[in-house]
Amino acid sequence: MSPELHGGLHSSALPIVVTLALIGVVLVYLRGWYQLRNAFPNVLSVWRLAAFTSGVFSLWAAVGSPLAVLDHQLLTAHMVQHLLLMTVAAPLILLGAPAITLLHGVPQRVARSVLGPLLRCPPVHGVVSIVTHPLFCWLASTAAVIGWHVPALFEMGIRSARWHAVEHACFFAAGILFWWPVIQPWPSVSRWPQWSVPLYLFLATLPCDALSAFLTFCDRVVYPQYLFAERLFDISPLGDQEWAGAVMWVCVTFAYLTPAAVVTIQILSPQRRAAKAEVV
Repeated sequence: MSPELHGGLHSSALPIVVTLALIGVVLVYLRGWYQLRNAFPNVLSVWRLAAFTSGVFSLWAAVGSPLAVLDHQLLTAHMVQHLLLMTVAAPLILLGAPAITLLHGVPQRVARSVLGPLLRCPPVHGVVSIVTHPLFCWLASTAAVIGWHVPALFEMGIRSARWHAVEHACFFAAGILFWWPVIQPWPSVSRWPQWSVPLYLFLATLPCDALSAFLTFCDRVVYPQYLFAERLFDISPLGDQEWAGAVMWVCVTFAYLTPAAVVTIQILSPQRRAAKAEVV
């Protein structure tokens, strides 16, 4: 490692603004969780608090930790960032029922005078209905994954700090949208039958598998940035690309197909089928 890069890794300050903002979000969530916990002890349990805080920590690890420095030297680190944003931070945050909890965490004056009227506005309801539709969620997440890995957009994100931040925001927002129909954060209600969730998750693996296979088995370096980047470890640019594709392939497969299998088992469980037969 060159002295310049070594010094840059150790002297570059963490994005303080992002860190402080995430700390503020956690504090607001804690306030709302405490209030709702007293009202709904069986719904907003401790595990939701743990899920939310773990999700926020994963978000910080992706954009505010030293990992954010490595993404310009290693495509594998860049891929880990994307996976943290979409497959770790987003679902964990949604498991924490963030919308209702954060709403109760902000000052009541703000909630009543600003957020309340905004949330009751018909156009807002219309937009929320569209963006939380499973088809829109699937298309948005797929477009984010494929679009930002197009070499021209990828290079733009790497070379510009502003576009790099936009890229991270897109991946996190796409992750929130993607996992919304799967998790259905309380108190939202599912709009599609439960049997559609495994199909939704399976179809989502296909474009990711195609992209990861392309990166793994391509015989050339796709992104020129990494041809000239300082090598942090004894790994070639092509080897780094192969690792990035393999990491994406394995992580996405487990992240998407594991909940698909869990939902399938729940649907086929004898207890559930017996309960459904009694209702009918």
